[in-house]
Amino acid sequence: MKSIDKFYSAVNNGKHICVGLDTDIKMIPDHLKLTDDPIFLFNKAIIDATRAKAAAYKLNFAFYEAAGIEGLKSLKRTIEYIGEEIFIIGDAKRGDIGSTSAMYAKSLFDYFNCDSVTLHPYMGYDSIQPFLQYKEKLNFILTLTSNKSARDFESLTLSTNEKLYQKVLEKVNEWNRQFANCGIVFGATQIAQLQENMQLIKDLPVLLPGIGAQGGSLKEVVTLVHQNHFTSYLINAGRSIIYASNGSNFAEKAAEELEKLNAKIALLSSTKSFNAEEAL
Repeated sequence: MKSIDKFYSAVNNGKHICVGLDTDIKMIPDHLKLTDDPIFLFNKAIIDATRAKAAAYKLNFAFYEAAGIEGLKSLKRTIEYIGEEIFIIGDAKRGDIGSTSAMYAKSLFDYFNCDSVTLHPYMGYDSIQPFLQYKEKLNFILTLTSNKSARDFESLTLSTNEKLYQKVLEKVNEWNRQFANCGIVFGATQIAQLQENMQLIKDLPVLLPGIGAQGGSLKEVVTLVHQNHFTSYLINAGRSIIYASNGSNFAEKAAEELEKLNAKIALLSSTKSFNAEEAL
């Protein structure tokens, strides 16, 4: 199955939670720290417990690169263990001159075998194009992010009275018309802007980070996309799932947390049983 087809297979079957495996060794249970590859064993247990209910897994490369060669080995083992059936996002936030981006694309897609990547658009088309050449993959391009400092640049008003992130969104739509493998990253904390731009977003897959610890509301996001009859979205949930418990039952508790999120999304998305107060 092509990578982009894996994405649509998940979301079209009502799976929208992307489990963020941004694993910090300081946060995992102590008994795993005594093993040869604690990060991989932690990830493996989480994957085993959540595989049936997760729409995707997202691995932030920085958490693995920080541990050097051994961290990259854990990253590679984790991706291989997830396998070919579930959508994998390589959250590497790449974007550089064309020749460098070509090497980044080769790393993410050929070596690590990720289904998708997160990309910075601010060096323009030639920094994105090497990734777009992998037509069976999906590229999530940063548009309006969930962090507070997004306003420093992304929300600046241009001479055309557009916001900078809206110009990015226009460009992503343009690239997507040519390559049909573009998506966007849009922060779940930016709910008013998400509402305002839904008509420009509706043809694009969307990765929505920022639920939970960053302040984004699952209820607001799911209600909004449901009202717009939009299903091509992934909501990233990391810490709330993988660190639901620090005990020996950490994987079981992670599965329970994922199931709770899935149940809330199902309730909020159901026109027959919709009751926003019940889904809080």
